[in-house]
Amino acid sequence: MFNQIQLPYAYDALEPHIDALTMETHYSKHHAAYTKNLNDAAQKAGVADKEITFLLSSLDNISDEALRKAIRNNGGGFYNHNLYFSTMSPDGGGQPVGLLKDELEKSFGSFPDFQNQLSGLAAGQFGSGWGWLSTNRDGKLILSASANQDNPLMEGNGFVPILGIDVWEHAYYLKYKNLRADYIKAFFNVIDWKAVASNYESVMKG
Repeated sequence: MFNQIQLPYAYDALEPHIDALTMETHYSKHHAAYTKNLNDAAQKAGVADKEITFLLSSLDNISDEALRKAIRNNGGGFYNHNLYFSTMSPDGGGQPVGLLKDELEKSFGSFPDFQNQLSGLAAGQFGSGWGWLSTNRDGKLILSASANQDNPLMEGNGFVPILGIDVWEHAYYLKYKNLRADYIKAFFNVIDWKAVASNYESVMKG
């Protein structure tokens, strides 16, 4: 049984950067639907007992094409949103510290350089999708973007997302309309860098 993350903040807690109506709709409608559909498909495919990271990393093991597609789309939606909601906070923003800060600067030049590169990938993703910061067990950081509800786990290269920017229109359209770049800029004000750093360290620990 796959369960939605329980939000550690109220729907309106991320105002004015992320509005309450968007948060409520995003979490209670979109994410809830992905979770229900994943559970239904996983039950039919006999993989409901698997960890979601394993499931998304081994989609080719699901022989039924329709179920494989359903788990890719809804499992991706479930996992991606759990990550997204867990790395935002009313006390977010600023910059990371410690090991993650050092590696960001080593990999991308500076925090502003990292911010610009990730923002560019997210803004430039055609149609629905995500912008990602990912790591592998060696602590190497990479940036990428993916369409729909895909994520780096599905690419089979050992990278695990530790931060994702949702650029589906349902994530921002009520407040920002077609100004995706404005939403991305605002998103950096709610990133919980402690949570991202915890994700980073967890991947390295295996």
